[in-house]
Amino acid sequence: MHWRAALVAAALGLAVSACQEPVSAAEKTVAAPAAKRVAEEGEGLKTAVFAGGCFWGVEGVFSHVKGVKSAVSGYHGGTKRQAAYKLVSSGITDHAEAVKVTYDPKVIRYDQLLRIFFSVVADPTQINRQGPDVGAHYRSALVPQSREQAAVATAYLRQLRAARLWSKPIVTKMERAQTFYPAESYHQDFMLKNPRHGYIVRWDAPKVKALKAMYPGVYSARFQPD
Repeated sequence: MHWRAALVAAALGLAVSACQEPVSAAEKTVAAPAAKRVAEEGEGLKTAVFAGGCFWGVEGVFSHVKGVKSAVSGYHGGTKRQAAYKLVSSGITDHAEAVKVTYDPKVIRYDQLLRIFFSVVADPTQINRQGPDVGAHYRSALVPQSREQAAVATAYLRQLRAARLWSKPIVTKMERAQTFYPAESYHQDFMLKNPRHGYIVRWDAPKVKALKAMYPGVYSARFQPD
C-alpha cells in the first residue's frame, strides 16, 4: 500500500501502516503557453476528464477555477467491478485516479483547462507516477469527451512538445473515453473538508496557490463543491 493510501485508511480508523517511501521535493510548476488551437464547444455545460496522479489535488485545483461547476474524483479506464479505492490503489486494475470536470465553456474553455493542467496539476514527464505516488493508477492522461476536445488536446500536446519546456519527454497520453465511476464519498471535496491533512498541505495546497499566482484571472477563491 502506498503511503497516501495508508493516510486515507488511518483517517478512516483502519489498522494499517504507511510504507516508508521517502518524500521527494515538491512538484515544480511550469508556465505552459496559451493554446494556439482554441476550443469551440458551443453553448451549454461540458465535461472533461483528467488523470493526473492523486485525484485530491486534481479536483482541488479545478474546483478553484471560474466557470467550473463541479469536479468529481473517480476512476477511469477499468471495469465497474474494479472501481473501488482498495482495488485501484493496489495497482491491480486498469483504472487511473481521475477527475470529471463540468464547466461552462463561455467562462472557461477546454484549452484553458489543459493549460492549467500542464502548468500546475501534473508533471507530464513522469511515467506511471506523480510526486510521491507510484503506479499505473497515478498516470497522467487526457480523456477527450468529444471530437473537438480530442482535436484541441492533440494540437496542444504537439505544441507543448515543440516548446520543450521540460527537460524530459512528455509521456502524458490521450485515452479513449470510457465509463467514469465516481470515487467513494470520503474522497469527494477532500481538500475542502480536510485542509490540514498532511498530504494536502504538502502536495496539493501549493498547486492551488500556484493557480492563483499564475492565472489570477481564472482563479476563484471559492471552492466549487461537487
